[in-house]
Amino acid sequence: MEKNSAVEKIRHALGLYRHPPYIGEHLALSNIRSLRHITFIASCIEVWMLVRFFAFYVFTGRVSGAADIIKSSYGYWILLVSSLLLYIYSVRYLKGRLDKLKNFSRIFTFLYFALGICFGFITTLRDICDGRMMICFLTMLLLVSMVFIWRPFISIILTAVCSTGFILLIGALAVTEDGSRYRFEEGDLINFATYIITLLIVEISMYYQRYQDASKSYSLECSSITDDLTGIPNMRRFEREARDFTAASLKSGRRPVYLLFDISNFQTYNDHFGYSGGDRFLKVMGALIAREFDGEPYARVSGDTFAAVTDRPDIQKRAENIRDGIKAAAESESYLGLKAGAYPVKKADTEPRRALDRAGLALKQIKGDDSLLINIYSENMSRDHKLRKYILNNIDSAVKNGCITAYYQPVISAEDETLVSCEALARWIDPEMGFLSPGQFVPILEASRQIHKLDRCIFENVCRNIRECLDSGKPVVSMSLNFSRLDFDLMDAVGELESLVEKYRIPKGFIHVEITESSLSDDVEKMRTAVSRFHECGYEVWLDDFGSGYSSMNVLKDFSFDLLKIDMEFLRNFSEKPASRKLIKGIINIAGSLGMKTLSEGVETREAVDFLKEAGCGRLQGYYYSKPVPYDKLLEMIADGTLKLSPQYRENITQQD
Repeated sequence: MEKNSAVEKIRHALGLYRHPPYIGEHLALSNIRSLRHITFIASCIEVWMLVRFFAFYVFTGRVSGAADIIKSSYGYWILLVSSLLLYIYSVRYLKGRLDKLKNFSRIFTFLYFALGICFGFITTLRDICDGRMMICFLTMLLLVSMVFIWRPFISIILTAVCSTGFILLIGALAVTEDGSRYRFEEGDLINFATYIITLLIVEISMYYQRYQDASKSYSLECSSITDDLTGIPNMRRFEREARDFTAASLKSGRRPVYLLFDISNFQTYNDHFGYSGGDRFLKVMGALIAREFDGEPYARVSGDTFAAVTDRPDIQKRAENIRDGIKAAAESESYLGLKAGAYPVKKADTEPRRALDRAGLALKQIKGDDSLLINIYSENMSRDHKLRKYILNNIDSAVKNGCITAYYQPVISAEDETLVSCEALARWIDPEMGFLSPGQFVPILEASRQIHKLDRCIFENVCRNIRECLDSGKPVVSMSLNFSRLDFDLMDAVGELESLVEKYRIPKGFIHVEITESSLSDDVEKMRTAVSRFHECGYEVWLDDFGSGYSSMNVLKDFSFDLLKIDMEFLRNFSEKPASRKLIKGIINIAGSLGMKTLSEGVETREAVDFLKEAGCGRLQGYYYSKPVPYDKLLEMIADGTLKLSPQYRENITQQD
């Protein structure tokens, strides 16, 4: 065992082992950097030597004739040209501008080493014959040794061969000025050996320093491209590999697809098992991703989100394998699942982050849909995302700049088909996006919990319009205001309405409060209190969209309303559905027995009008009479007789004054 250990130490000391790729790359790069510096220095020295040669020998006439000039200076020219060429090569290499020639760096470096040794030997041989010192060979050996730092045993062999060969060749070829054979003095040999040993120590030290630097650099690189928790690649490595993968895939005619995976209900798992348990499960997920996408780019993005890119057509099958792996890893936690968004790449220059953003848009759309595992991105999703971003970023400025305005849909008396009130509905008329319908911005504002900004703006819009009509003597119509479920969480809904009514001095008979049935099921006690406060303040409270929820009868039991609005879905194709007719009549009868007036939405045909009149519905609202219109248009329709105020309604208006 000790013998093997000693052998391993010797092998390691001499470099008798295969370099890991990252070590070889680092050493090659270090030699190229040294080559750039050494060739620059050598070029400067040779230029200086040529200038000196021409100044002292050619211009003074000591050397004349082209043949003699070339014979005396060819060594300088060869070394200068080779140094310049390799300097240019090393600079281009380090800038990444070489392709095929990059693989010949070691050969070029060795040739330069050999050329330098030959030049040093020839020049030193001539210097010794002329009675000068052998400094040139030692200088060249030092210079070229610095550009070929490889393995210790190679440095030992090259230095030993060069130094021994030098001693033997000088002893065989060099003669002194008196024609006798040149002999090394014992002191000269000792000094020469000391120099060579020192040079070897420097070379080997440089090798191990570079080896350690390469190891540290590789370790840092690995940590920077590996996810600390799961051990799989992180996004830095994924982006680098995904770019190359997609470019190669598209070039070969295949269609790469970016995939974004999300563990469904992972937060619940974290809450149950703690973060340590969650971390262990994320490691399992990382292993599943690595197994299914082996040989292709994949990574952990963040949290419980993972990414991959593939050009294989079996993404559905592999997603199912991952989902099954999740189920197998947590059999008792049946709520865990998997969702994936997919984005097919069309262009090689598509940024991975951008591709994953689009895959993420596709994923978000199916988060609440248990029937779908994978959703593929479409351009509509991008338009929806841009619109959502625009709405969220501009709601405040839209309110401030008057882009949010109220449109009014008439409510008609079923008895004589005259105007009795209007429902105020929000519209967004944007200078950049144009006309935005409520279906575009209301769900987004609700999801981002900013709907109260919109509603308060509409409330003030309505109060301002009523005040203007009161001041100018124009017809005044009572208005119903829609309160969102979130209004009661995000603001003091009753207090806000009271402050606006007081600010604009609006008689409370002109304002009705509409609350949707679905708003009442979240916090019954809080909503019951709010409804009571509205009544105490003097407002009528209407129940909107009755029949659209699952607790309609409970709502009638638990709350007190002045008017019940029948959801428009009951009138859809009602003529073909006898059950719808019976339900509508039943609802009207129930409302009447509870002392509530009734209003039916979605009235679009004369047939619907006649049926609702016969059924006993008191008020009608729908496109048969008018679509929602701006306030000026509403006043115009009243003025030209399109909409007629009922005489009874006129009496009520007078009483308000």
